[in-house]
Amino acid sequence: MAIITKIEAQKRSKDRVNIYVDEEYFMAVYAELVYTHSLKKGMEIDKDSLESLLHDEIYMKAKNKALSILSKSDQSEKKLREKLLNDYDENIVEEVIEFLKGYKLINDNLLAEKIVHDNMNLSKFGKNKIKQNLYNKGIAASDIQDAISQIDPDEEYENAKYLAEKRLKRLKGEDKNKINQKIYQHLAYKGFSYDIIKRVLRELLNFDEFDC
Repeated sequence: MAIITKIEAQKRSKDRVNIYVDEEYFMAVYAELVYTHSLKKGMEIDKDSLESLLHDEIYMKAKNKALSILSKSDQSEKKLREKLLNDYDENIVEEVIEFLKGYKLINDNLLAEKIVHDNMNLSKFGKNKIKQNLYNKGIAASDIQDAISQIDPDEEYENAKYLAEKRLKRLKGEDKNKINQKIYQHLAYKGFSYDIIKRVLRELLNFDEFDC
């Protein structure tokens, strides 16, 4: 049976220690694992205990990576899982995901609601663009539908009208057909439906021909 012959704090990383087994360097682990595994110099350690220690070390690395990613930007469960799977086994990743969900650090429903809110109030996007942004974030189809269903049609129309009026100011003096076409293309790019665009153009330009 192997014996822990030295536990040495790292100079550059105070939260990590080096473990020596039978006078040879074995591995570096997070310092808290020394306490959770009750490690000490002179302790005999069997294969199962070493494997458990290694598992917990890898788990903590994966968890800390996940927390680092989340500190920079919100992530859907799918996207975060994909990033973690680049470096860690599926079993470890699933443990980390369950930990994060347990502490509500990832929640696709709340993330979808936040994206919809920001897209509506800050970017003034229409439903189609918002749907695409939710999909790109890795939000599940059911969560996308739930979030989209909360959008107020009147608010979406007002956003389209606001963007159209803003674009119209830049197009003064141009041919009416060109103005119609450019505003149509702009609103379509922003994710608004044909019906909303048609209504906006009719109100702003009294335009009833839509061959854009």
